[in-house]
Amino acid sequence: MQPRPDRLIVSDCMVEVSNFWTGLHHWWLHLLRKILHLWVRARSLPQPLAELDINPQQPVCYILESYALSSLLILEQACRDHQLPTPLAALHVGNAHLSRSYGALERFQGLFLRHKQPRRSSAVLQQLLTSGSIPDDQELQIVPVTVLVGRAPDQEVSLTKILFSENWEVAGRIRRLLSLLINGRGTLVQFGQTQRLSELRAEGLDEQRTLRKLNRVLRTHFRRVRTAAIGPDRSHRRTLLDNIIKRDVVQDAIEAHARKTNIPHAEAQQEAHRYAHEIAANYSFTFIRSSEILLSWFWSRIYRGVEVHHFKQFQKIAPGHEVVYVPCHRSHIDYLLVSFILFQRGFVPPHVAAGVNLNLPVLGSFIRRGGGFFLRRSFRSQALYATVFNEYLSTLLNRGVHIEYFIEGTRSRTGRLLPPRAGMLAMTVKAFLQAPKRPVLFQPIYVGYEALVEGRSYQKELSGSAKRKESWWDLITSVFSILRRNYGQVNVSFGQPILLSELLDQHHPDWQQLPADEPPKASMLNPVVDDVAQRIMVNINRCAHVNPVNLLSISLLATRQRALDEQDLSDLLNLYLELLPEVPYSESITITEKDPAGIIQYGMELGILTRQEHELGNIIHAEPKQAVLLSYYRNNIAHLIAVPSLIASCFLHTQVVKRQRLIDICRSVYPLLRNELFLPWADAALEDVVDAHLGIFEQLGLIQEIDAGQRYQRATGGSREAYLLRLIAHSLLQTLERIYITVAVLEKNGSGNLGRLDLEKLCQQSAERLSILHQFEAPEFADRSLFKQLIEQMLMMGLLQRDDDSRFVFDQALAQLNIDAKLILSKEIRHSILQIAPRKISPPATDEKPPQPA
Repeated sequence: MQPRPDRLIVSDCMVEVSNFWTGLHHWWLHLLRKILHLWVRARSLPQPLAELDINPQQPVCYILESYALSSLLILEQACRDHQLPTPLAALHVGNAHLSRSYGALERFQGLFLRHKQPRRSSAVLQQLLTSGSIPDDQELQIVPVTVLVGRAPDQEVSLTKILFSENWEVAGRIRRLLSLLINGRGTLVQFGQTQRLSELRAEGLDEQRTLRKLNRVLRTHFRRVRTAAIGPDRSHRRTLLDNIIKRDVVQDAIEAHARKTNIPHAEAQQEAHRYAHEIAANYSFTFIRSSEILLSWFWSRIYRGVEVHHFKQFQKIAPGHEVVYVPCHRSHIDYLLVSFILFQRGFVPPHVAAGVNLNLPVLGSFIRRGGGFFLRRSFRSQALYATVFNEYLSTLLNRGVHIEYFIEGTRSRTGRLLPPRAGMLAMTVKAFLQAPKRPVLFQPIYVGYEALVEGRSYQKELSGSAKRKESWWDLITSVFSILRRNYGQVNVSFGQPILLSELLDQHHPDWQQLPADEPPKASMLNPVVDDVAQRIMVNINRCAHVNPVNLLSISLLATRQRALDEQDLSDLLNLYLELLPEVPYSESITITEKDPAGIIQYGMELGILTRQEHELGNIIHAEPKQAVLLSYYRNNIAHLIAVPSLIASCFLHTQVVKRQRLIDICRSVYPLLRNELFLPWADAALEDVVDAHLGIFEQLGLIQEIDAGQRYQRATGGSREAYLLRLIAHSLLQTLERIYITVAVLEKNGSGNLGRLDLEKLCQQSAERLSILHQFEAPEFADRSLFKQLIEQMLMMGLLQRDDDSRFVFDQALAQLNIDAKLILSKEIRHSILQIAPRKISPPATDEKPPQPA
């Protein structure tokens, strides 16, 4: 039966009317978008958007977390700016024909008082997933998009803008309008990873189950993006602390403390409350936004730029994890810089562990509002305080609050990584084992400076002055002093993340079966914590950045007078620029792009170098007042040059060395260097590493292979190649001398005659005397903590043992290091060390009692 002609006419008229109103609606939205973007400026993430892998030739459907007209218009403009399919375009997929290419998981109703509509899914998603089969030549791409108004960083100072920035509350129409007017230029559009419908259907689920799964995936994604951008939804600080004090483990500690100190239970309870308030942060997103404005100005004033490396790999793996940021600690700037970088890139700044010495009046309140929480330097003997702190840290982890702490414990005054203090790590691992809600990810971060804001105070401390206690007056004077000069560029590099669950699987495959109500035993906990600590330090070194000041420092300090002919310095810098990219250390190492001439000029601009003109060639000097700090910057990259320098030092006093002799010396010394410099290679891989370095040296013309690789020969003395090889060797010489000082002191005093404290003291005194006699400008050469670390490694290697009286005993294995010294150290240095090495003045203690007077 054919349709009547009059009905066809009516149908055509209805289609025309519908098309008219659709066109009018699109024209209206287009006008609103133009008006809106006279003011609104949006920044899109990720950058570049090509990472999303969107095929513009295939249908795309954008899904918003919740519908708002302003969000739709902002998304439309972002898609136009990046040449992506637009959400207002019609969408045709299989049998589904939609007038728009967007949907929203949530919609709100109500003119002023907004409340959520009861719905389980986006109507658009439901229609697309139930539209039947899709042709083979079509691939539906579903892209989740989050629009955050007032989240993207800007440079304008306004408290009003901060008050109307993005948060967890449902915004009404009036608040949304005000937020757009006030914060429109700070809008962030976060595109999520593309979901392909064919991949979802390939799992074999029916349409409804596929729809439910897709909704779960999208809701989880939106929650993670919002949490990463503005932080988890936190309860009131007082309620949080009250809940911590009410926990059974804290109440047991309060009861034990009351009995031990003989005070009433109520007084012990008040003491626990005081501890909790002393510790806890008082995080304020408003304060964070205010601080961002101030820090943006501050960085631009004192630095030439802040470069961030390898952030994308962290950005991909971080969602869904409890992130623990573990940077190296070289300056008070570290935690400000890391938080600033994270906030600028769409992540919420972490809660940062700070020493209680920074809890000054007013300043302490500011630090708390920025996410800082305080801890005492040591609280082993304070059981109640330790319990409260442990529970607070566990609460942060369980609530998904990202945290940051420095496992070195204090700022490094020498430029090298300090031995890790595993207290906070142990508490983190313990908290995870007792409540493994979210997988924990440790994120190592390297921070490299070209000039330190604490440079002067470090110089004084390294020269013997006592560390000054923090005070408001010092803070104010320091800020004004800092603002008067420029400190070059800062490089922040994100290292390879460490997943705690993977390490637990390696150490204890059955860790998930442990009872949650019992604390893990030390025999289980300690090896895991030590492994995590070691990996963190190694991974920090693996992502180091080599800046111009590092290269100038390692070059000039290879000479006794910290001076080189300008052409020689240029050649040495060029050699390092060729050598370091080839060293098989890590793919994450980054190196300055400046050439040798640019590096020298840059050093002049920073006030590190001076040029003395001479008819036979200009001489480049390091400024005398910079000598101590140059050793600091050299030590930043000492780990990168350690093995090349060790190999080069074997050619210092002989022209030809057998390959096997080289490998034996490296095997003897490398374990000591690995512990001090946190080097990445295992002992079993050392031979391959040495061969790789020998190949690089040969490629650079520094040495030559002879006798079919059985021996290696350097260039003849006086040649340019031999001179450059000698300068490379000198960069590690003081570290090697420290090893041989320790051996000399032990052998001079004999086996079984020295305890740990005596040995550390005698080694320190010997190093101090040697540095005076040979005019070393390296205060860390006599650093007692380095000798302590070296002695502990000798114990681990079996070179030393302890007898029943805790004195060190040794055998001929230790003497091998002295034999190696003859190849590496000059006769003058070896004789000086042997002559300087002192004997213990007082006779060794014995169990015999002194004779009693008559």
